[in-house]
Amino acid sequence: MLVLKNVNKIFHDTHAVVDLNLSLQKGEIYGLLGANGAGKTTTFRMILGLYEQTSGEITWDGQKMNESINDLLGYLPEERALLQKLTVKTQVSYLAMLKGMSEDKTEKELDAWLEKFNISDYKNKKIKELSKGNQQKVQFICAVIHNPELIILDEPFTGLDPINLEMMKEEIINFKNQGKTIIFSSHRMEHIETLCDRLTILRKGRTVLQGQLKEIKQSYNARTILIQGKLDADYLKSIPHVVEVTRQQDDWCVRIDHKQHTSTIFNALKPEHSIEKFLVCEPSLHEIFIEKVGQAYEE
Repeated sequence: MLVLKNVNKIFHDTHAVVDLNLSLQKGEIYGLLGANGAGKTTTFRMILGLYEQTSGEITWDGQKMNESINDLLGYLPEERALLQKLTVKTQVSYLAMLKGMSEDKTEKELDAWLEKFNISDYKNKKIKELSKGNQQKVQFICAVIHNPELIILDEPFTGLDPINLEMMKEEIINFKNQGKTIIFSSHRMEHIETLCDRLTILRKGRTVLQGQLKEIKQSYNARTILIQGKLDADYLKSIPHVVEVTRQQDDWCVRIDHKQHTSTIFNALKPEHSIEKFLVCEPSLHEIFIEKVGQAYEE
């Protein structure tokens, strides 16, 4: 189990991470969200020991993070960290050696991963000859080839097309099913929604939302209703508690201020409106993120 307890990080006059508390179970994928500069990467680097926290405690299975735990960690950084003039084999083999893997074991694991990602033909090609998407796959292999127990992924889907994105998501889920602990950040809310059970949203280093994704959505009061019928925007906007009305293909997308007013909207619809659809939608993580982070950053 990974535990962060009252963790703070201060750079000169900047309080980058403020009293952060996290507890990650084995066999869990955990989402860490926030706008640029929210403290996500700083948090990852403190877990890895690249930064020392100003205060607080970080432990793995009850033991303070130290060099003896390094081989249990796998890290995919947001920035491209591959050496462009090395071949794929040389790059991966070097990093595997640093994690204590033998040459034979590395060769076997590398071949298996290259085959999984359909890039076996690139084994002896230089990194610079690969597309951005294939470089990202190689970087992922570098992070996990030693079969780590704790996997930290900072924007892991950068540069991937939809097919390769699903391929990588499948491997992340496989690691979860093997009992690995995974924490990752992504600007793509749909990835967090499909992969994570729990999450934390940071704003300027502070936790603004934390918990089970399902419970967070249930507690979110604003709702969107999709309505199909003979209506116009002006009429819908005149109904009490309607915040916004937009068109979404054949539907009117009606946003209300609180879920308890759903019946008010329904009762305002008349027979002559010929309603064919009235669907109350669960709030998306994107909506919640914008409310908790986006508006605050505009202040």
